Amino acid sequence: ANSSAPVRRTAPAHPTSRQSYMPEISDAAQRYGVPERLVAAVIRAESGFNPRAVSSKGAQGLMQLMPGTASILGVRNSFDPRQNIDGGVRHLRSLLDRFPDSLALAIAAYNAGEKAVTTHRGIPPYPETRDYVSKVLRFYGATVQGGDTPPTRIYQTIAKDGTVTYT
Repeated sequence: ANSSAPVRRTAPAHPTSRQSYMPEISDAAQRYGVPERLVAAVIRAESGFNPRAVSSKGAQGLMQLMPGTASILGVRNSFDPRQNIDGGVRHLRSLLDRFPDSLALAIAAYNAGEKAVTTHRGIPPYPETRDYVSKVLRFYGATVQGGDTPPTRIYQTIAKDGTVTYT
């Protein structure tokens, strides 16, 4: 594949809802055992469902993967929604496994990095990260249409084989 060739899409550049990416979200969520609503909440907070989003720090695509992280995850094109979501959900799964007792810590690590969470023994004192965790948890409790509802309880179930499920 010629990586310098422009990528042309007939789909809108900035879909305004998660519905545009539900097949990719569902596939990755099922594959890695992460709730679809949580994946959608992270995407909403990270990029507002804009597959071409680039942060000031260089994070790319729907789930805002840093180039180094994308490379480690085997994501060749962070602007490809399927690759970005697959890599982002795989990364999120690893963080949920790393911080099994706290969804908030896993979300903080997605934003600030595992090292920041372990160094600070909790959510790092960075305003951006604290706001991000609140936003993702709020979106996770939001309705499918994206309306604001009070946050819902998040339950963690640990199966006999060690599988952790959040609902």
